[in-house]
Amino acid sequence: MPDRAQLAALAAIHRRGSFDLAAAQLHVTPSAISQRLKALEEATGTLLITRGAPCTATAAGLRLIRHHDEIALLEQGLAADLPQLAPGPATLRLAVNADSLATWIIPALARCPGFLFDLVIDDQDVSQDWLARGEVVGAITAHAKAPPGCETLALGALRYRATAAPDYMERWMPQGATAQAIARAPALTFSDKDRLQDRWVARHIGAPARRASFPSHRLASSQGFVDACLHGLGWGLNPEPLVADHLAAGRLLELAPDTALDVALHWQFTRLAAPALAPLTAALRAEAGRILV
Repeated sequence: MPDRAQLAALAAIHRRGSFDLAAAQLHVTPSAISQRLKALEEATGTLLITRGAPCTATAAGLRLIRHHDEIALLEQGLAADLPQLAPGPATLRLAVNADSLATWIIPALARCPGFLFDLVIDDQDVSQDWLARGEVVGAITAHAKAPPGCETLALGALRYRATAAPDYMERWMPQGATAQAIARAPALTFSDKDRLQDRWVARHIGAPARRASFPSHRLASSQGFVDACLHGLGWGLNPEPLVADHLAAGRLLELAPDTALDVALHWQFTRLAAPALAPLTAALRAEAGRILV
């Protein structure tokens, strides 16, 4: 079976993107990292890392990284029964969407002191891909169907409100969120993967929306979205927990009343790691039950 130190070196190179950063993480020299990877590649007879900037794992390398993560979680479960064997806190690499991180994930993670968390931030529509590739052991995703070898649990829906500042509405949408106003009023987009504004426009304006059909700022920050709306930079879909107080105080307005967009979220995780992840699963479900609809 692969040597644990060699597997740790492989995982660190892929996740940190370079031999130097992997060495710093594992408190060894870059030469030691290189030697461990070379030995592992010779033992497996295949290329495991594609050298570059950043360095990335091959398909075979990703499979070994998943094996490394699963072993660490199994050892964590054993340590719960036999504390004298505890190797230290296990690192959980999870894929989560930025809006969940900004609204409800952190309190759930804080309930699980036995772990260290390595969070990959990606859109809920694609976060499952990280789990399918074996790069994370769990993901918050919009997809209900889990990848092979994984389990899925429905958490509820994160509710979004299309919001803008009163001055913005007066300037850009004096007659409300009409198709003509939407076509010229600047919006806010998190990234190229963000389709929430498009979905809201398609549902509530009555015509299919494409990214090119309305102008948009790009702003990859959940709190930045709120601040940008408050300052009149644009309109955007904001998680209700982040804007409820602003809406109640009149600092923000809905583009159209009672036009919430609910995005269903699921917790998906590798089946083999389910017992070790049980405390985190329970914490996520509890916090989701408090915040999500």
